[in-house]
Amino acid sequence: MPPQVFKGIALFTPGGDLVYCIDAHKQARWHLHLCAALQENLSLLELPHFLVPCYTATIDRWIDSQSQQIQTSAEVYPLVLRHQAVLNAVFELGDLVWQPITSSLEACSPMVLANYRDQFPQLWENHDLVLQVKKSEPQIQPFTGNKSYLSWSTAEPPPDTSGYVLRLFVSGHSAGTERILQNLHQILEKFLHQPYTLKVIDVHKHPEQAEVSHISATPTLVKVWPKPVRRIVGELDDASMILRALVDVAM
Repeated sequence: MPPQVFKGIALFTPGGDLVYCIDAHKQARWHLHLCAALQENLSLLELPHFLVPCYTATIDRWIDSQSQQIQTSAEVYPLVLRHQAVLNAVFELGDLVWQPITSSLEACSPMVLANYRDQFPQLWENHDLVLQVKKSEPQIQPFTGNKSYLSWSTAEPPPDTSGYVLRLFVSGHSAGTERILQNLHQILEKFLHQPYTLKVIDVHKHPEQAEVSHISATPTLVKVWPKPVRRIVGELDDASMILRALVDVAM
């Protein structure tokens, strides 16, 4: 649940995917982090800076010094005005009506933005992605419905050698996938004692990524960083086996 007072920033893709943050301290410059999260999660060759500000929405909640009442300012660019229900869901705002931003309309022309489509084709596809980006301790939430919900530390490649970069290849979003995520999350949180990021890849939606990573069966957990690359194929409920593959030590 978001705090009473916070600033929230949302960044959509033309295809409808969403990355967002909730900043209770109102200090971070988040647009770069959100672009980096999209680059990592959608395997983009470059940061998609052109999405800012045209595909953004901003919510600011503060306490009025005189009335001591919570005030809310919610602004959204016209290209993502249709996503108000999603924004209200992730920021828990009920039926709040967002105000359209009319500035930068020339830069946000669909014809201008379409020039980037050949360079960033993934952004025009829908991956059923709703991704919360955090600068604090990463956590993984289970799948809900057809959306992949992940709380993820900011992605700033190349990965820091003190942390882990993991890829989990699965076959569709199902109760079995949710169970695997829950088991894996519990193991990592209890035993790894290191920061990590985890990207979940559906081989049915992204067969090219499975081919590049030489995935022949699911579920498969791949340790991308630190080197050497290691992989575990199976149900992923053996904590000792997972920890040995990740950190080369017995529990």
